[in-house]
Amino acid sequence: MMFHEMNKENVEKALKTNVQTGLSTDEVEKRRRQVGDNVLDEGEKESALVLFISQFKDFMTIVLLAATLISGFLGEYIDAIAIIAIVLINGFLGFFQERRAEKSLQALKELSAPQVVVRRDGQWMKIPSKEVTVGDVVKFESGDRIGADVRIIEANNLEIEESALTGESIPSPKSSDPLTQEHPSLGDLNNMAFMGTMVTRGNGIGIVTGIGMKTAMGEIADMIQNAETLTTPLQRRLEQLGKILIVVALLLTLLVVLVGVWHGHDIYTMFLAGVSLAVAAIPEGLPAIVTIALSLGVQRMIRKNAIVRKLPAVETLGCASVICSDKTGTMTQNKMTVTHLWSGGHTWQVSGTGYQPEGSFYKEDTEINPIKEKSVYQLLTFGLLCNHAELKLKDKEYVVDGDPTEGALLVSALKAGLTREVLLKQFAIEQEFPFDSTRKMMSMVIKDQHGKRFVITKGAPDVLLNISKSVLWNNREQLLTQEYQRNVQQAIESLASQALRTIAIAFKPLKDYDVIADENAAEKDLILIGIQGMIDPPRPEVRQAIKECKEAGIKTVMITGDHLITAKAIAKQLGILQHHKKVIDGQTLNQMSVDELEDVIDDISVFARVSPDHKLKIVKAFQNRGHIVAMTGDGINDAPAIKTSDIGISMGITGTDVAKEASSLILLDDNFATIKSAIKEGRNIYENIRKFVRYLLASNVGEILVMLFAMLLSLPLPVIPIQILWVNLVTDGLPAMALGLDQPEENVMKRKPRHPKEGVFARRLGWKVVSRGFLIGIVTLVAFMTIYYQNTDNLAYAQTVAFATLVLAQLIHVFDCRSEHSVLARNPFGNMYLVMAVLSSILLMLVVIYVPLFQPIFHTLPIQPKDWLLIICLSMIPTFLLAGTFYLRKKA
Repeated sequence: MMFHEMNKENVEKALKTNVQTGLSTDEVEKRRRQVGDNVLDEGEKESALVLFISQFKDFMTIVLLAATLISGFLGEYIDAIAIIAIVLINGFLGFFQERRAEKSLQALKELSAPQVVVRRDGQWMKIPSKEVTVGDVVKFESGDRIGADVRIIEANNLEIEESALTGESIPSPKSSDPLTQEHPSLGDLNNMAFMGTMVTRGNGIGIVTGIGMKTAMGEIADMIQNAETLTTPLQRRLEQLGKILIVVALLLTLLVVLVGVWHGHDIYTMFLAGVSLAVAAIPEGLPAIVTIALSLGVQRMIRKNAIVRKLPAVETLGCASVICSDKTGTMTQNKMTVTHLWSGGHTWQVSGTGYQPEGSFYKEDTEINPIKEKSVYQLLTFGLLCNHAELKLKDKEYVVDGDPTEGALLVSALKAGLTREVLLKQFAIEQEFPFDSTRKMMSMVIKDQHGKRFVITKGAPDVLLNISKSVLWNNREQLLTQEYQRNVQQAIESLASQALRTIAIAFKPLKDYDVIADENAAEKDLILIGIQGMIDPPRPEVRQAIKECKEAGIKTVMITGDHLITAKAIAKQLGILQHHKKVIDGQTLNQMSVDELEDVIDDISVFARVSPDHKLKIVKAFQNRGHIVAMTGDGINDAPAIKTSDIGISMGITGTDVAKEASSLILLDDNFATIKSAIKEGRNIYENIRKFVRYLLASNVGEILVMLFAMLLSLPLPVIPIQILWVNLVTDGLPAMALGLDQPEENVMKRKPRHPKEGVFARRLGWKVVSRGFLIGIVTLVAFMTIYYQNTDNLAYAQTVAFATLVLAQLIHVFDCRSEHSVLARNPFGNMYLVMAVLSSILLMLVVIYVPLFQPIFHTLPIQPKDWLLIICLSMIPTFLLAGTFYLRKKA
């Protein structure tokens, strides 16, 4: 239907809805059953069967299966069946790992889904966008993402950025008037709003005309569904490492085979041993385990109120050296409370805290009736009229739906007994010019019950002071002379010095013939009424979080739009502003280039009175100094800085959809302390990845070397192919995954940030891999030779002892991998997942050694108790020998 050609009444009639009441709950359920959810159809997902089969596309696995087939034709049925079983088990493990990662990522998508404000049964409510249906009445304002296709019914200075659909980056002005143009293009439909587009200015109300695939965005759904999956720099480095390891493993395996054949071993046996060794040596599970580690880390972050939207952020968090944080709501409680009123040289105090609409008004310790004080009454009345916040009671607690500053003005008026419902019977709102971060104010054109019109403006006091021509002084209008300007400025500074945020209120009477075409016409020649001073107390946990960040080598920088004095006061309370650090304001920033700022930025801890372009300048200056920058923000004006920073962080409660779209990390509780927890988790995830890289590679080096040394010494195979594959299955799977669940070391937040270009093998990891792997190979060979030379006729028993030694040495070594220092540095029972994984692996090893059913398959024999002492002692050497040398070196 051509909704853009219809007037409001016809749209309501066509969609069987009412703008004043919206749809009823029953009607919503009926329509949702008919048209479904407001979601875009997902592309075809890879079926479970295809995903399972893909686990066997690895080249070495195909070679192993081919070798197994040959083994079967040669009559080695038990070996062939056993090898296939092991390959299948490995395939199932990989399959479940990938499915878990897929589900985790899907959960993240659902968590970050946008929400929409709709009118149902006459009440405004916020719901997930997928629950919106055709005919719903919705409202939206600057920073919101449109959740469906909408016919606009009311528009107040509304502009929407539609580049996702039209390619035009300049926002499109919107109106509610019907269109008469024939065959308009999408970009010409200025009374329609489309799913996925962003409101950049103003606000409006509309009726939903299309949902899901029946929207303009539905036409480009395939592009959204086929978005490229991001890989982290670490994953790319590990992928390159894997390719190198494949080449090295194949060359060493080939060497083992050639040396074995040279010394007279059977070609087929050596070929099968070589392929098995290659399969075991190549850490093909590494990428899957990295994905799982990242995924599990992401899930832990969600439990700590941080949603990771982009996986690279997990890794980058560990490198963060600077956090540029908003003050309001992030470092403070975001419960602004008006505590002081000032007008015409007089100050009043307001009692009560938070959003509880209860309190009293005092002047010099004497309680007053605010309604009878003309200037106080005007301050409160105009503060309530020029306001969109609503106070709601949820779970026995008052919460503000809207901007916290407007919420404080609302509550201060409610304390005086004023309500919006009563005021709107006395005053009608004709026009509105929404708050703009550049202008730092908002205005409304009001008509009272006597037909008189006037402008109300609220905003930053210093800004309103500059555009006012008069001031109310003792309830009389006075020309704003320099003396009065000084008095007002002193009042602003006095309130700000008490860490109060200040909002000024001004007005201007209009003549009947005055036309207010735009904000410029409205916001000039005003009469300044006074100032409301409010405080947003710091969150109690933030000071400690900032202290811990400092110990971790991370600088915390406060960026705020507040007055310089207010910013200083809060920064000192939080421990951000040290005696040698500087504070600069937006005016100073305007006069500095990025290069000039770069020269001094390391000495600055607080930026006050900043605008959006200032934030971008700050981020670039820190980055030019080599810092990895995390930038927080909640508004649409923060999006450029959030996107430019290394780690963009948006607010989950107060954040706009624009800010969330640009960010890598969303704080569900808007709390600075959550950033610290996320950084700690990010560091731990990276360290856990290093742990299992170290474990897997050292184990694989040990497996290759024991075979190579045996061939060079003209010995029989110390471990046969089926045993090699079983070692790979038993030691590589569960213990490696359990390392990914390891808790952070105590000093993880005492270290300096990791350099972003640090290699996987940094901090002597390469040496640890080679040295432990070498010792694992040596002790396994010693165990084999000790038993073999005692009775050369019983080769299978010697191979069983070597098999047990190899498994046990690796399982003891896994505890060494938990620390950068030594196995003695951490409590082995600090990771019970790892303890259980190791016990499970030991049980699987004992099953193939002692259960008669498995002995002919794995060519094992029961190990005598006296030989377990040899196995255990040798298995402990790789871990405890090097732990002892570390301890002695540290003591020396």
